[in-house]
Amino acid sequence: MLSRQLISSVQIDWNRISPNSYLREIPAISSLTEITFTHPVTFFVGENGSGKSTLLEAIAVAYGFNPEGGTKNYSFSTYDSHSELCNAIRLSRGVRRAGYGYFLRAESFYNVATKEEEYSRGPGGRPQHFHEKSHGESFLALAQTSFRPNGLYLLDEPEAALSPQRQLTLLLEIDRCAKEESQFLIVTHSPILLALPGAEILSFDDGQIHPCAYEETDSYQVTAMFINHREQILRRLLEE
Repeated sequence: MLSRQLISSVQIDWNRISPNSYLREIPAISSLTEITFTHPVTFFVGENGSGKSTLLEAIAVAYGFNPEGGTKNYSFSTYDSHSELCNAIRLSRGVRRAGYGYFLRAESFYNVATKEEEYSRGPGGRPQHFHEKSHGESFLALAQTSFRPNGLYLLDEPEAALSPQRQLTLLLEIDRCAKEESQFLIVTHSPILLALPGAEILSFDDGQIHPCAYEETDSYQVTAMFINHREQILRRLLEE
């Protein structure tokens, strides 16, 4: 059966990666040869350093996005930090082709906003004025103006600048767009975003990438534990 996802799977050719590469020291990455996407929204979760953003960035670059983010039309570099993994990746695409796409990296969004301002000065440009908004307002404005039907969206920690209320708004935007045949790959620690119904959650913990239920994620468990047992947890932590 042909996949309806814009990216149906990712394969890694380890012969194209240096024997001394740090990628071989990341358990979830080093054990990976193929990953399949079957849902409109897929979340990557796991502890810091588990390889989530490394894989997302490699997929983005292999697809043709600028390593620092933006649409496929963005072409600039302020710091070359992406790994060689993108050169070893082969993407399998579904029966459809994306009509639009965006790669959002929270850590480099300032640079993307600066280039957006520059690009928008050209013929037909429609400036978004991201620098005139707060960080959180810019993130949300990006979602509300850039999420379109039949698009591919790769988001690296989009909750970074958003309040809980704005995270709920972002969740609604993702759900709306996913129902219009868009595909999302999202790295997140947000228990709010992870609660999106119908999404697949892939954990990068325990040495390999594997499906994970919402209630099994650290984001949910730690948040729930803190909310339900705040006084005991704080007392124990602060006394130590």
